[in-house]
Amino acid sequence: MAAAAGTRLVALGGKGSSLTSSAVFEVASGIARVAIDSSALSRSSSKSSSTFNFSVSIPPYFTPEESKASLILLLNKVLHSFSSSSPVEAQLLQLIEQDVIGSDFKLEGVVSENASLFDYSIAAFDGVSALIDHLSSALLAVADAVAAISCEALRADVSPFNLIDSGDGSSAKDDVAVASDFKVFFNGSKLVNSAKKPVESAVAEIPSVHGNFREIARLLHSKTRVQLNSGFRAGSSKAMATAFSSLALSLWNLGDISFQRVELIVANSIFDKDLTSRLSKMLDIKCPRADSLEELCSSSQAAIRKKDYLMFLHKIYELLDMVRKVLAWEGVSAFIALEASEFVEKNLGENGSINVSSSADGTKIDKKSEKKKKLQLGKGTNALVQFFKERFLGGTTKYDLDKFAEDFHLLLNPIDSGFDEFLKKVREIVESNESRRLPKLPKGTRDFAKEQMSVREKAFSVIGEVFKRHGATALDTPAFELRETLMGKYGEDSKLIYDLADQGGELCSLRYDLTVPFARFVAMNGLTSFKRYQIAKVYRRDNPSRGRYREFYQCDFDIAGQFEKMGPDFEVIKILTELLNELDIGDYEVKLNHRKLLDGMLAICGVPQVKFRTICSSIDKLDKQTFEQIRKEMVEEKGLTEETADKIGTFVKQRGSPMELFYELKQEGGELLKNSDAVLALNELEILFKALEKSKCDDKLIFDLSLARGLDYYTGVIFEAVFKGTTQVGSIAAGGRYDNLIGMFGTKQVPAVGISLGIERVFTIMEQLQKDKNQEIRATETQILVSILGDDLSLGAELVSQLWGAKLKAEFMINKRVMKHIDRARESRIPFMVIVGEREMNEGIVKLKDVAAATEHEVPRSGLVEELQSRLNSVST
Repeated sequence: MAAAAGTRLVALGGKGSSLTSSAVFEVASGIARVAIDSSALSRSSSKSSSTFNFSVSIPPYFTPEESKASLILLLNKVLHSFSSSSPVEAQLLQLIEQDVIGSDFKLEGVVSENASLFDYSIAAFDGVSALIDHLSSALLAVADAVAAISCEALRADVSPFNLIDSGDGSSAKDDVAVASDFKVFFNGSKLVNSAKKPVESAVAEIPSVHGNFREIARLLHSKTRVQLNSGFRAGSSKAMATAFSSLALSLWNLGDISFQRVELIVANSIFDKDLTSRLSKMLDIKCPRADSLEELCSSSQAAIRKKDYLMFLHKIYELLDMVRKVLAWEGVSAFIALEASEFVEKNLGENGSINVSSSADGTKIDKKSEKKKKLQLGKGTNALVQFFKERFLGGTTKYDLDKFAEDFHLLLNPIDSGFDEFLKKVREIVESNESRRLPKLPKGTRDFAKEQMSVREKAFSVIGEVFKRHGATALDTPAFELRETLMGKYGEDSKLIYDLADQGGELCSLRYDLTVPFARFVAMNGLTSFKRYQIAKVYRRDNPSRGRYREFYQCDFDIAGQFEKMGPDFEVIKILTELLNELDIGDYEVKLNHRKLLDGMLAICGVPQVKFRTICSSIDKLDKQTFEQIRKEMVEEKGLTEETADKIGTFVKQRGSPMELFYELKQEGGELLKNSDAVLALNELEILFKALEKSKCDDKLIFDLSLARGLDYYTGVIFEAVFKGTTQVGSIAAGGRYDNLIGMFGTKQVPAVGISLGIERVFTIMEQLQKDKNQEIRATETQILVSILGDDLSLGAELVSQLWGAKLKAEFMINKRVMKHIDRARESRIPFMVIVGEREMNEGIVKLKDVAAATEHEVPRSGLVEELQSRLNSVST
């Protein structure tokens, strides 16, 4: 296409203007023309008399589009890099208007002072990068749309698209987004899932392969946008090569599974043998094969190993075009298969055309019978198929297969004017369904279905019983507090507090934990002793990850007031072990330490007192990072000397059985005995460890000098429970003594100690344990299903109300088919059914069915409640 045909003008060098990949593509493809912005032309010419001629050699393997793109970027970089105008700009502008393929030419009048900056290879790399970036973005929608109609043609099992964003960062968001878009295409389809065959890998891999392509294309776009509008940056090609290398592999995977679907469609989804034969021949001749994709991908990787960056990009550019062709053939095959599957009575007309008005034996199609045989496409895929029909067929009753394939390939070429219409249609399909699409959860949050709620309710019941066993009363506080109440209590974690918008003069924040609100409550009400528990949600503006959420429940138990020394500390740790044992989650350990022992240790090591809290925050990360990483942070970021950091390392690496390590630390001459805080802490720990030993829970305890707990308000014993099973969730409970927190809100200090159970992580463990044991979770506690065989709601209401009145857990169902009732009872694992049909109603009896035993007994209606109570009591005992 000649440049003169272009209508859009792309201006370079303007103040505040930026060059886009799309603009580079349009100019390189002849769709638009390039010009230099008037503000750039008005720059003064260089007064330097020293100039030279710069030789430019365009690689002979570059396409015309790649050649032009390289010159566009060379011109743009000249305009960005050089402060004064030169004859080079006009020369480049003229060259862009010409077809320069593999040419060598000289740019005259390059100012000598700019010689060190002038580098064609950087401009060429960025130019081809822009083409690849634009084509990759265009290919995203093409790949999804084509794969969607292929799934319909294959009648594929689309269960792999049932992905849900877990909200904790553990699910691949692009995979989930792809699956969500495909659900829009399949909405209402009677074709997908109709084959009743095992899911094909070429279908199952769509979310991950397409999701990976989306992720890489997005990263590439971000990097390319920066490169296009910067000067000659040395080393930029090497830095960009990593992203492009990933793109090459992703393109190979995309093309590979597309080709697999082509083969599946031709082998299984086109029922006219003549049509299958003709299409197969065309594919053999014209469709790129899987080995061609692999070879081109391998050659790109070979080029990067040789540091031939321009050849590397050229191979990816070719790979992109090859993948586009494979996708086009997939679209051709899927469309023809859908036409053949919708109108079974089709045949090949003369010269390879497909006659849609007669069947294989030449008889006319009965439009009414044809309508009955027609299976329903999804709303999105149907809109695509109708778009193709209108574009390629118009109102004709037959079309030429060769012509159709040629037109379809042209449609998927971004240069073609129809490509934008196709993209618009795809976006319209996805975006028009926005209001009907499954809504999305905010990151770091979760929904809980009935089975999960059953597990949660059971856990909350166990937790509540343990807390009540120890004499605690329940407390509830607001979900948000005044911001001043929360600030200054959490050290470096204060940045994770969710602030709310000002709603009438008060600055409020969502509660970060339940401890500070508890302290505020005690101080505000002038309490001097209080043993309470609270189970409620807290909120943290954290980065979601596996087991880490932004909204989650905490289960807290706290004791405030003056009591015997270490008595409350002993009780809360004992409660922690009771909770974890009764929740039956498996193996765990409880790590213990003392804040004053930490302070004494840091003082002995030479840490300034003002840095105690920030160094404790670093030490607290030792369960996630190596000491070398923590050492680097303490030295480089927090200003400790290497000697001090190393001395800290000798302490924090010590852990073991509580009493054994205690005696080791308290040996005569031990360094910790030189510090009064450390001695006080060891004396308190001795009392605590002996009490825990007598309570038979010390086998789960570890004395760990690396435990720091980064919260500012801890003053004494600190502890943390860690799950030791295969499910990696980190800490599952923690707590400690905080003697000064309540005093921050009132006039008197009230000492306190408490524990917080991270119940969300415990739920994760419990759910995984049930999966591992293949345990079925019963979502309801229903004991009886009242089954009315007919349509008499009043009879059902009478019977079920009798059962409800007797405090029995019952549901009712009105249906004429007895198997519907039995299926309902089995699915919900309801142990008993009360069945009433016409005969039972006339005789004043009911059938009492034991679902598991598959036995039935006739029972008088007057004795139904007593009979059920007797049977349920015998089952429970």
